[in-house]
Amino acid sequence: MSGWTWTFEGYEAADERLREALCTLGNGYAATRGALPECAADATHYPGTYAAGCFNRLSSNVAGRRVENEDMVNLPGWLPLRFRPHGGAWLTPDTAPVLDHVQTLHLSSGLLERRTRYGLGEGASLTVRQQRIVHMADPHLAALRTEFTAGGFAGDLDVEAALDGGVTNDGVPRYHALDGRHLTHVHTGTHTPDTAWLRCRTRTSDIRIAMAARLTAPAPAEHRHEPLRAVQRLRLSLAPGREATVDKLVALHTSRDPAISDPLGAALARVDAAPCFDRLLETHLTAWDQLWRRAELDVPGEAGRILRLHLFHVLQTLSPHTAELDVGVPARGLHGEAYRGHVFWDELFILPYLNLHLPEVSRALLRYRHRRLEQACASAASAGRRGAMYPWQSGSDGREETQRLHLNPRSGRWLDDHSRLQHHVGSAIAYNVWQYYEATGDAEFLHTRGAETLLQIARFWADAARWDESLGRHRIKGVVGPDEYHEAYPGARAPGIDDNAYTNVTAAWVLARTLAVLRSLPEPRHRELVERTGLDGGELEQWEDVSRTLYVPFHQGVISQFHGYGDLAELDWDSYRKRYDDIRRLDRILEAEGDTVNRYQASKQADVLMLGYLFPPAELRAVLARLGYRLDDATWQRTVDHYLRRTSHGSTLSGLVHGWVLARARRSEAWRFCLEALRGDVADLQGGTTGEGIHLGAMAGTLDLVQRGLTGLETRAGALWLDPVPLPELSSYGFSLHFQGHWGVRVRLRHGAMEVTVPASDRSPVDIRLPDRAVVIEPGQTCRLLLS
Repeated sequence: MSGWTWTFEGYEAADERLREALCTLGNGYAATRGALPECAADATHYPGTYAAGCFNRLSSNVAGRRVENEDMVNLPGWLPLRFRPHGGAWLTPDTAPVLDHVQTLHLSSGLLERRTRYGLGEGASLTVRQQRIVHMADPHLAALRTEFTAGGFAGDLDVEAALDGGVTNDGVPRYHALDGRHLTHVHTGTHTPDTAWLRCRTRTSDIRIAMAARLTAPAPAEHRHEPLRAVQRLRLSLAPGREATVDKLVALHTSRDPAISDPLGAALARVDAAPCFDRLLETHLTAWDQLWRRAELDVPGEAGRILRLHLFHVLQTLSPHTAELDVGVPARGLHGEAYRGHVFWDELFILPYLNLHLPEVSRALLRYRHRRLEQACASAASAGRRGAMYPWQSGSDGREETQRLHLNPRSGRWLDDHSRLQHHVGSAIAYNVWQYYEATGDAEFLHTRGAETLLQIARFWADAARWDESLGRHRIKGVVGPDEYHEAYPGARAPGIDDNAYTNVTAAWVLARTLAVLRSLPEPRHRELVERTGLDGGELEQWEDVSRTLYVPFHQGVISQFHGYGDLAELDWDSYRKRYDDIRRLDRILEAEGDTVNRYQASKQADVLMLGYLFPPAELRAVLARLGYRLDDATWQRTVDHYLRRTSHGSTLSGLVHGWVLARARRSEAWRFCLEALRGDVADLQGGTTGEGIHLGAMAGTLDLVQRGLTGLETRAGALWLDPVPLPELSSYGFSLHFQGHWGVRVRLRHGAMEVTVPASDRSPVDIRLPDRAVVIEPGQTCRLLLS
């Protein structure tokens, strides 16, 4: 199917890590990188497998300091399957001649296929064709089919399949100084003549993990139990041109699974009951068909092909199975070990998309945050604050997981890390609560967990704000903004900057929105919440005051990134581009030179402009007007221009935000940034980072750019508000969405018109609002609207 496959031809060792990440298969419960099963982990290959929410905490000695890190655990490997001519050396692309090699990712079916022809000398060859699935219908199953075909010879082939409990977390070179041995108490055994098992546990979190593997082959398997591996070996007799097929079916369970007391018993029972590979493939395909219908996307050309790949990886990481788990949004997916599998604010770029396709998953991800509300309140209390202070990096239990030290690969130095001061993550959580409600109309969630979460985040911001008599305004000091480059003022001994505009404006929005939600609560629920949280009228008056008086700094007619930003030095951008070419990580370049990015008006990624990403123009003007500031079009245009010239785009999210903002502020330049966001992972624009895990926020954000950014789509007051800004490069496209109980509402833009179809149901009509008119569409009807 055109646009539904990604094919990689030829074997290049230097490309393997990138291919492995992009060819990862998953189902929302677990995922496995697209590594070749005959290759062990080394500098070229990294066959990692990860289960959502499976973390372990270890301490390490780094740069003379004891540091503690919690990591998403690399689980025992289920992939290993190697082969060799009887008595010869095991074949891998790094040790044997490769005559042909093709790897194809089938997006429509969630199937990874590879075909490799090894040269055996004297005109003989061995063709290996494999099909791999991580089952989308049954999240605990995965399967690998291997077909061997002899070319120009007849003889025996040794095949070894294994479950490998000797794996470590070793997929990110920057972390090599950290302890990565997360598994312990590895035991293996035999269940039936064709089934082997492995069980182990994590060293400190004590999560029990079990795998069972069933081998189906033309010859019986011999079981071997090595100290850390369960091994099954068999010998195949190959005839020229005849296929010999080996199927490996694996079941995975952990002690985190609902309704499971014995992971090993559950894995053995599941692998016993599982059907053959062909039948598994049928049910897997059905599950993927259903997912694609729920997330229908029709964008032409290469942009559409990339968007479909992005959607594929979003669905693999956050599928309907995720709704059954207590997990958050891993910023790098289940695709690798970068960021240690932690949960950041990336859900800000992901949930708005999921809200309109998989709302049950959005709700589960928000419940992950609510379950950790108590921990966030405890963190705030330990910092001398009221309310909830959510961590910048979260993992298993909601405590702050941000590293204390980080390595600059350019200088080789370990540096203090102050990114935990990015308290704006709380505003992102509040924003997602409100966006979920507006998209779904889920008043039950808003009135219970949602209201409680909003209340405690608002309480934190009100308590963090301090009155400045000289300014006649409240200020929030000692934070780090989304930019991340500026962690302190030049020469300052203490970290943090004051009055980050993004932080203050979003804090004001949270306070105002929470006040409105509290006023809208049914009286019995309002009373319960007040009693539960100790809220009083004086506190609400304080929130009202702070929401109107937070300080937003300006300089030279533009919004300042933070107080004092305009006093920083200008950077000679042209000089640094000439010297280094790629200056995305300008902070590392300057530190290696003995300088600091804190001295310059230079940003890693969008900061002030994030306000234009979160809020439509009218809402942003209203938020600032409530604070007593006038934001006209000219001021916003100057602000966009100012930061556009001073941003290095050291994050894959930056191009996305700039493309979104420019689509409305200066359309002619928008596509360049949209294209960078699209190509971020497929072209590995960040220079090797994709191989450590895809950038899930950027992938989902590009989907949302089409869904909400270019259409001007808002879910507000029970209606769909649309104000399209089609780009010349992307003027015809369509998608479906799930809006307040309507499944499969189709929106299509083409030739200056927009067509909206509401599927037949017993639901109420859909209210569509455009800038110049309002339309009501009954279920079962299609409406075509000409755009001015």
